[in-house]
Amino acid sequence: MLSAMTKTLLALLIIFSLFHVPAFAVKKKSYIVYLGSHSHGPEVSSLALKRVAESHHELLGSFLGSHEKARNAIFYSYDRHINGFAAVLEEEEAEAISKHPNVISVFLDKGKKLHTTHSWEFMQLEKDGVIPSSSLWSKARLGEDTIIGNIDTGSCNTAGNVSCNRKLIGTRYFNKGYLVSAGLNSNSSFESARDHNGHGTHTLSTAGGHFVRGASVFGVGNGTAKGGSPLSRVASYKACWPPVNGSECFDADILAAFDMAIHDGVDVLSVSLGGDPADYFADGIAIGSFHAVKHGITVVCSAGNSGPAPATVSNVAPWILTVAASTLDREFQSFVQLASGERFKGESMSKALPAGKMFSLTAGAQAKLANASAIDAMLCKEGTLDPHKAKGKIMVCLRGNSSRVEKGRQAAQAGAAGMILCNDKASGNDITADPHFLPATHINFFDSQALFSYPDVTAPGVDIIAAYTREQSLSGLEFDHRTTAFYIESGTSMSCPHVAGVAGLLRTMHPSWSSAAIRSAIMTTARTRDNRVSPMLNGSYVKANSFNYGSGHIRPNRAGDPGLVYDLTLNDYLDFLCAVGYNQTMITLFSESPSYKCPKEASVVDLNYPSITVPNLTGSSVTVTRKLKNVGSVGTYAANVREPHGVSVNVEPSVLKFDRVGQVKSFKMTLKPKWVAKDYAFGGLTWSDGKHYVRSPIVVSTA
Repeated sequence: MLSAMTKTLLALLIIFSLFHVPAFAVKKKSYIVYLGSHSHGPEVSSLALKRVAESHHELLGSFLGSHEKARNAIFYSYDRHINGFAAVLEEEEAEAISKHPNVISVFLDKGKKLHTTHSWEFMQLEKDGVIPSSSLWSKARLGEDTIIGNIDTGSCNTAGNVSCNRKLIGTRYFNKGYLVSAGLNSNSSFESARDHNGHGTHTLSTAGGHFVRGASVFGVGNGTAKGGSPLSRVASYKACWPPVNGSECFDADILAAFDMAIHDGVDVLSVSLGGDPADYFADGIAIGSFHAVKHGITVVCSAGNSGPAPATVSNVAPWILTVAASTLDREFQSFVQLASGERFKGESMSKALPAGKMFSLTAGAQAKLANASAIDAMLCKEGTLDPHKAKGKIMVCLRGNSSRVEKGRQAAQAGAAGMILCNDKASGNDITADPHFLPATHINFFDSQALFSYPDVTAPGVDIIAAYTREQSLSGLEFDHRTTAFYIESGTSMSCPHVAGVAGLLRTMHPSWSSAAIRSAIMTTARTRDNRVSPMLNGSYVKANSFNYGSGHIRPNRAGDPGLVYDLTLNDYLDFLCAVGYNQTMITLFSESPSYKCPKEASVVDLNYPSITVPNLTGSSVTVTRKLKNVGSVGTYAANVREPHGVSVNVEPSVLKFDRVGQVKSFKMTLKPKWVAKDYAFGGLTWSDGKHYVRSPIVVSTA
């Protein structure tokens, strides 16, 4: 157990290791048998844990025919807070077990993915972990007025040259589910929490890294780096490894990591991974996070990078704080200026060409070798560019099919002075600052069209700088040996730890707040306008909506004093599960609360969530109920409604008076359709006392 002194922020980083391995097909597969909760006291004995494992052997043995077969099949017994086990089973065996009265669910471990868009494309080999030598970990000062005593580092697995200190107080790894799914035996490569890729170090330092001056990527983006909660203690729980059939993180290992993190007494868990939405009782993250929230832990997860298509969000359980990714007002700008004076803004992390000198442009198709196809040369693929045609010129390459950095390498090897990487229509406005091998810039599709029409041419979450491993090259390409202590990464993997860091600060400022109160404070103080006070735009430069940004872009300072919060208890989440159709028996096992009974008229729309969604407003009206808790000063709050298009909204009462801190007031919102719309409509509700603005998005469909 970790000592009380360490409980500021401990971030769960799901990370993976070194060697690419082939998938291994077996008839028996990895299944999770989920049984609910344990009722251990605060200090659980080794004997009690042994009894849990024996109970799992007995249950499975009753289906397999013997305890010995059960012991051989089970590779994890979740014995601390989560009750269940992971075992290698045949499909028929799994189906039979699911009918047992004490079993909540049995599900196949299909695996999940990390939520990061690497700076390179089309790479198969990926590696990851946590680097204890990073300068963000070497600083452990908690403030001049803080007395630092003995620090209990919990468990620090030192395999693979990993060590802990006053900042990084614990490291663990979980690999059994991965090894079973990959069909591998364990070796030293899979028995370390060390980072060989950078994802773990990057996300963990973003959540809780200390102040480090002079952080840059080869001199670009120079400044002071720090995490969202820089004075916190951190720990790493490694449960992801090289891809197996596209999956890197398996539910068996994820549940083991959650169970141990809860046991260790963490305050905040940051989880930058996910999979397709699934039944709550067939999703390791949903199950693990519920048990974490039940123990007062705030769980922050990434929403995934599959947008902007609808219904692509991961980690949708209502007890999770789910985070999307947005851009910020920092760009690694790289400009292209044509002889006509026309200028295009792109991005790159490479050096610039000499100022005041003009270079000829040539498209890849115009510089192709005689035996190469124009299409391949336009993509600047290996072996397609003629040095006699490319030397000293700026090569124009089309994005796609191969790594962005590899295209620049091919242009450099052909003797080009620089490269312009142009987006195709599918890539749109998605541009990235890459560490190219020659002066280069990456421009969007709109500018690319203009560039291709220039007379001299005959034939461009995001960018977050954080700590990185020196065991991984910048581009991921085999020939690239460049390394750096800091690097940029993009994706919801990077946005998730930002919010986890803020949650850690709020937990320190308001130790009595629940995880739901912390989530509400972050959501209701968010804004939907950018720093120019203009509406936020999506990736296509079209006005964004709640499906793009949720409640909006976080404002940490405002979240520290939200005025009011939408709070939730464990029973509120159980009411929600009743409303979506789970039966009383399953929920009793899930919650370990025999006294809880499903309400007769539980409603999904009445979950006391900081947002209000009515997906089926097809009748005369729908009324939703919400409760607000005062966590600020006394005062009177008035409701201000921005009605969704085609919907009338009435709030009763429209004024709430709070006489004391902790007081709870409820209100009802009635929504009536004026006409049937083809799509969702968006609005908002704001409660304000003149100082605080407690804003909730309203999303309605009348179709």
